[in-house]
Amino acid sequence: MCPHTCVTNLPKPRQKQPEIGPASVMVGNLVSGKRIAQASGRDLGQTDDNDQVRSSRTHTRFLFLSEVLQWRAQTTPDHILYTLLSSRGAVSSSLTCLQLHKRAERVAALLMERGGLQDGDHVALVYPPAPPLTCVCVCVCGLSLRIDLIAAFYGCLYAGCVPITVRPPHPQNISTTLPTVKMIVEVSHSACVMTTAVICKLLRSKEATATVDIRNWPPVLDTDDLPKKKPPSLYKPTNPDGLAYLDFSVSTTGMLAGVQMSHNAVGAFCRSVKLQCELYPSREVAICLDPYCGLGFVLWCLCSVYSGHQSILIPPVELESNPALWLLAVSQLRVRDTFCSYSVMELCTKGLGLQTEALKARGLDLSRVRACVVVAEERPRMSLTHSFSKLFKDLGLHPRSVSTAFGCRVNLAICLQGTSGPDPTTVYVDMRALRHDRVRLVERGSPHSLPLMESGKILPGVRIIIANPETKGPLGDSHLGESDHFNSRLSFGDTQTTWARTGYLGFLRRTELTDANGGHRDALFVVGALEEAMELRGMRYHPIDIETSVTRAHKSIMECAVFPWTNLLVVVVELEGSEQEALDLVPMVTKAVLEEHYLIVGVVVVTDVGVIPINSRGEKQRMHLRDGFLQDQLDPIYVAYNM
Repeated sequence: MCPHTCVTNLPKPRQKQPEIGPASVMVGNLVSGKRIAQASGRDLGQTDDNDQVRSSRTHTRFLFLSEVLQWRAQTTPDHILYTLLSSRGAVSSSLTCLQLHKRAERVAALLMERGGLQDGDHVALVYPPAPPLTCVCVCVCGLSLRIDLIAAFYGCLYAGCVPITVRPPHPQNISTTLPTVKMIVEVSHSACVMTTAVICKLLRSKEATATVDIRNWPPVLDTDDLPKKKPPSLYKPTNPDGLAYLDFSVSTTGMLAGVQMSHNAVGAFCRSVKLQCELYPSREVAICLDPYCGLGFVLWCLCSVYSGHQSILIPPVELESNPALWLLAVSQLRVRDTFCSYSVMELCTKGLGLQTEALKARGLDLSRVRACVVVAEERPRMSLTHSFSKLFKDLGLHPRSVSTAFGCRVNLAICLQGTSGPDPTTVYVDMRALRHDRVRLVERGSPHSLPLMESGKILPGVRIIIANPETKGPLGDSHLGESDHFNSRLSFGDTQTTWARTGYLGFLRRTELTDANGGHRDALFVVGALEEAMELRGMRYHPIDIETSVTRAHKSIMECAVFPWTNLLVVVVELEGSEQEALDLVPMVTKAVLEEHYLIVGVVVVTDVGVIPINSRGEKQRMHLRDGFLQDQLDPIYVAYNM
């Protein structure tokens, strides 16, 4: 018997009403006493910098990041900006202001002499985040050649070129990772590719040429062999609105998106992060993020030059062999502020769960940590952050130091808790109302309650408004909307301002906490990505909510992912344990989804651990999983069709 016709007591979805005009929405909000949901961070123009030197010669008068680097190379040549750690926690490389400046000059000379590039040409930077194990670092004039990505970026600015950072292909998975590299190079119209000798050899290997024809590549320049002389002159940009760099990223749905970052935007972005995190030259910040896009790239490559603080770089790939590397580095170097991703936090939680006593004996002390910020483009994972805080509480980690940041492809950073802000606010909403794009606050422990944690404090210079994704009209506080693609305008209200649509659904709530001006602070709560939300039975469901229910259904479920197929819901679960338990999982999974979400699961796929694709930021690639399911590439243990 078909379960879709047998189950007759499912609640009926709310009927969609005819569209209401903008005037009716405005009047309705006024009558019901609801304010238009909008908020903003501090004004960048009215805040003071806390630089050590306050004079007309400070870097704040410079409009371009390349000028800031040249100024730092002249005023503080021996100040260390970057330190790269190896897998054993030792210093692998370091760059002072002068060393970075000189290295960037040689990169610029390479682009001018061998590349023959002109002002405005695009250059793809394909560098590994850490040195290969077989590579021996060579020093020239005391400068290590391992932090190539940063030097190549500023070398492009010195030559007047537009850099694009690209994740290199994986040596063990060239056939699937190299096409993405080639696509970014083609879409960005890159005139040349800069990389290391190891990556050059990889691009010319038989496996690589079998995947992508090397003859279609633009010229590839090896920066391990740089000219020793300086360029005749450095490029001096004149237009602050000109293009500084391109930021390419792949969303969880597999879509490639590029963002144009102007010099003005870069300066405002770095200034905003500096003010929120209180960055200044005497500070040290540990960064365990991928350096290829988004806020991770800004923190890895840009902020140190702008603010002058020292960035301790810990490539996340090194944690695969040494999960304790990040925390040990934070402890030993007495770092007070650190940034990581959810994948790093999950790796530490799972890999070090039984080693806390041993780590304590090794002297691991996290009591000095003031801010541990998780950088992500999704709803805050409360369960993971709470597990991480609880696990390392005995090692001195204060729970309030762990917070989240939120950014997206069109705005790389919107919220960041910072150092001096209050504890993140948590609210409980009715999950049933959320399916109808309504926000109804309930008490903790109420039936169908869903806990949501704010995504961080709104950054200075950022303005947010919650808008209807379809009508583009501003909404009231009790509606779920899109925290307002490029060059979008509202249909009523403030129709002159140009907004960038985030593609995420969320809401604003005014808290009882006060901000720096003494007023009540607004908190942004991100619910989920609009393109990942599933329309089933006339209601909107977010995959993470269903996946949470499925994961709790059985102790042997290691991970879970859901996606729609035609009109059916497909659930893929990773089994940790005996394959004999696969058959037992099916009724538990279907029961949990039916009882908690009123949905009938169409297909349950039980697989081995590691089948669900996850990107470097720890986000599930559900659409890649869907493609693998349709192409019969998952190699499942058991498949149950409930159609």
